[in-house]
Amino acid sequence: MATIAPAYQANLASPEWLNKGDNAWQMTAATLVGLQSMPGLVILYASIVKKKWAVNSAFMALYAFAAVLICWVLVAYRMAFGEKLLPFWGKGAPALGQKFLVRRARVPASTHYYKNGVDVETPMEEPFFPMASLVYFQFTFAAITMILLAGSVLGRMNIKAWMAFVPLWLVFSYTVGAFSLWGGGFLYHWGVIDYSGGYVIHLSSGIAGFTAAYWVGPRIKSDRERFPPNNVLLMLAGAGLLWMGWSGFNGGAPYAANVASSIAVLNTNICAATSLLVWTTLDVIFFGKPSVIGAVQGMMTGLVCITPGAGLVQSWAAIVMGILSGSIPWVSMMILHKKSSLLQKVDDTLGVFHTHAVAGLLGGLLTGLFAEPALCRLLLPVTNSRGAFYGGSGGVQFLKQLVGAIFVIGWNIVSTTIILLVIQVFIPLRMPDEQLEIGDDAAHGEEAYALWGDGEKYDPTRHGSLNIGTTGVSPYVNGARGVTINL
Repeated sequence: MATIAPAYQANLASPEWLNKGDNAWQMTAATLVGLQSMPGLVILYASIVKKKWAVNSAFMALYAFAAVLICWVLVAYRMAFGEKLLPFWGKGAPALGQKFLVRRARVPASTHYYKNGVDVETPMEEPFFPMASLVYFQFTFAAITMILLAGSVLGRMNIKAWMAFVPLWLVFSYTVGAFSLWGGGFLYHWGVIDYSGGYVIHLSSGIAGFTAAYWVGPRIKSDRERFPPNNVLLMLAGAGLLWMGWSGFNGGAPYAANVASSIAVLNTNICAATSLLVWTTLDVIFFGKPSVIGAVQGMMTGLVCITPGAGLVQSWAAIVMGILSGSIPWVSMMILHKKSSLLQKVDDTLGVFHTHAVAGLLGGLLTGLFAEPALCRLLLPVTNSRGAFYGGSGGVQFLKQLVGAIFVIGWNIVSTTIILLVIQVFIPLRMPDEQLEIGDDAAHGEEAYALWGDGEKYDPTRHGSLNIGTTGVSPYVNGARGVTINL
């Protein structure tokens, strides 16, 4: 008789409830999401900014990834996914003890009842993997939210203020949205749909980033007027990691390697590709040439838009969402930006408001239209959930999506404002102008590229003058990130 290897025997390391396939996929998905930040956004940020800000931009992402992880396991995970303290907040506690981490995962940590409050509609979900896998998976979502927010304040935020801002925003803003929509809070039990973070991650980072950009203040005039990427090809490498990592982002959301996961991965890539093509086509129509940076923006808005409904919409709907995500944020960024005094006043460095807030809101509302009833039954706690396109209670679902968005927007504006005003009492939010003129060397004593000798500074008296010609300016390389088009 063949013997069973110890690793596959039911014992303390392999309890009967453990599904090794689901656990392997969950850890793989978490790693894919982690790679979106480290090194994906680190590379993208370091490459898409001016050379003098490459180190600072990369470091803001690097620091956030590490700081979020420590705060997450110390207190924030259970504020987002623990037992209820308030309708929108969980009871904070460490997620470090072995008794907590080796037990079977629970998410959310509550049972969903019918309106009578007595009969169970959906029991507490218990995936077939340990809490440790869930804690790490959800950490990668929290980390990328923080790093996306950073895109709004690159090129001028005081790095010391950023170091204080990261843990405070994680605890007092991110955990509220995560608990409310995912962790068993009031929006979750009401039936607001956010499959994988269109609201929790993208709408919140876009709104919070825009709010932070307002309070931190603008870049210096020369940076706003001309802010070309220092390495377009490396930027594409970071964007590619972001796109491929999104399969873990949306594919891991069902907490199992199941049918919904497969549909989510396919829809994610379909929507991203469609959005990229639409955005690029609009660039060609109005500017006469395709832009690589524009293509990356279109890719991003497609990925963001599909996220709140990736496992809940049919693939034809993913194409429709891609068409809209490649056009509506394009209009927002390239036309409305120039016509709005508020958008002109607030210096949102990478246009995070357009690519994440606008696209995230669009995706959440479109999910309220296109969520397919049979797919909803696979995942959602509220029975008979469906998009308005399918009749029945779909109109109410669209209203729920709108209310959920309003809550996320309002909370992020208020919480981000309070956090920054408190920090400002102790630390200036913006670097002084003399440091802003220099960039990385002033902020960190380091520069991204050793262009002369062994990293020595360029000296025109020794090396001669540089004459660099230009052949035209892309609408994406200036600080305003928008042009006026008479349609």
